[in-house]
Amino acid sequence: MAGQIVVAVDGSAPATAAVEWAAADARRRGRDLRVVHVCEQWPHSEAAEYCIGTLEAAADRARELAGTVKVTTELLSGHVVDQLIDESASADSLVLGSRGLGGFAGLVVGSVSIAVAGHAAGPVIVVRAPRVTEHGRVVVGYDGSEHSRAAMEYAVEQARARRAQLHVVSALPVPIVSSYAAAAYIGMIEQAIQEESQAARERVIPWRQGNPDLVITDGESREHPVSALIAAAGTADLVVVGSRGRGGFASAVLGSVSHGVLHHVACPVAVVRPRAGEAS
Repeated sequence: MAGQIVVAVDGSAPATAAVEWAAADARRRGRDLRVVHVCEQWPHSEAAEYCIGTLEAAADRARELAGTVKVTTELLSGHVVDQLIDESASADSLVLGSRGLGGFAGLVVGSVSIAVAGHAAGPVIVVRAPRVTEHGRVVVGYDGSEHSRAAMEYAVEQARARRAQLHVVSALPVPIVSSYAAAAYIGMIEQAIQEESQAARERVIPWRQGNPDLVITDGESREHPVSALIAAAGTADLVVVGSRGRGGFASAVLGSVSHGVLHHVACPVAVVRPRAGEAS
């Protein structure tokens, strides 16, 4: 992936955590870092002073952590979601906090994060809090869809840069049937699950063959994909999901799995969609 990493800031604690995550990612992957702040009340003088101060403080923190990485800044005006979606078009990835200053304190993920993750042109990383523990593990949800393949590519790049293990989660579809039908067709249901489990394992093989320098593990779960990813995220530094998967509506911009993971996983979450022309 080409381009610079863009991190959006607004002075909130999650945005500061996003700056720290983005600076570390830029350093690991040798990317330039662009720090942006959208001043929606521009050009009122008091708002402008706050916006400038917010941007400068975030840039100082980024330069403190980014080492020799080139850090640039820009103060933008307009609607925050629209501006960030525009930024994503030419960015390697877009990083932002899970919720900003304008959200309700009880919300885990704010409306801006959800909207940007649903419409951005490339990977969006949503960061909730500063890193406390490193596990050396990247988790990715993979179902063989175009969006999940884009997620796998990003997860592979992240695992390699971190020198971390990559764990692939596949959630097996379990038919919902009545107890009578289950008793009558238990053998057929179990066979179907076993076949899907085998297919899930086989989908991972080319990724192992193509990336012999990485330790790639995989596991199947009969839980809902969101539950399976939440469980795996407990020992992950990053969870990567496609913006929508095999079971989603083609018109959906953010699938139920990515939406659920954003709301329930504590570690940073990357939501990835294929760039224009890369997916059907």
